[in-house]
Amino acid sequence: MERALSLLSAFSEEYPARRISELVAGTGLGQSTVSRLVGALVTLGYLAHDERSGLYSIGPRVVTLAGVALNHSPVHQQSRQPAQNLARALGLGANVAERHGPSLFYLCHFEGPSAPRPTTLVGRGGPLHATGMGKALISELSPAEIGELLGRSYASYTPHTIVDLEGLTAALEDVRRRGYATEVEELAFGRACLAAPIRDRTGRIVAALSVSGPLSAMNLAKRQDELAMTVIEYADQISSSLGYHAAATGLRG
Repeated sequence: MERALSLLSAFSEEYPARRISELVAGTGLGQSTVSRLVGALVTLGYLAHDERSGLYSIGPRVVTLAGVALNHSPVHQQSRQPAQNLARALGLGANVAERHGPSLFYLCHFEGPSAPRPTTLVGRGGPLHATGMGKALISELSPAEIGELLGRSYASYTPHTIVDLEGLTAALEDVRRRGYATEVEELAFGRACLAAPIRDRTGRIVAALSVSGPLSAMNLAKRQDELAMTVIEYADQISSSLGYHAAATGLRG
């Protein structure tokens, strides 16, 4: 089982299709073992094989299991329609993510006409320190908790990326004060994001909702207040669907 999973883990956004020789090199397993396991995974539908190119890729069974996991998620169930409505209302990309350890994980992604994408974000991970979604997700953690989770220094993606605990702590203070997080070219040039936390019935932050798109479409210099109010409103709708009531918990929704 462990060997089979290591083969599936060898596929990524960067390497969506691979040859047997590449799987051997990437996993450290012997060629006969890889060939046998790959054959079994193709038969079971976890891998697909292109006869013409000889390349293997992720099969339909994996997609089915991903759908089962998403449909079983209460956050996904309650946020899918509001996120779709948000994308339609603002014309921007709308995303929902939750935290898995030191990374975020996208559960929903809908495109708006002003923020098209050639590929989906669903299932992808991302850094917590360099995204609006990530900041919203960890906004109520203490500096000690953040240090334990992420360390004190972080990967730099652009000159605007926050790269140390002190800078991130200051940014999270702003998130708590305003009720939303922003990210401007911290992960990628030319793009911005605004995100608000989603809470469960206990008041705990369990996910985040964001709008994102090109700098020109986001236009935070003029639209930040409008976008913030709208994103917070939709995030509150999802939180309410998850059983959160601000008056009962004494927290802001």
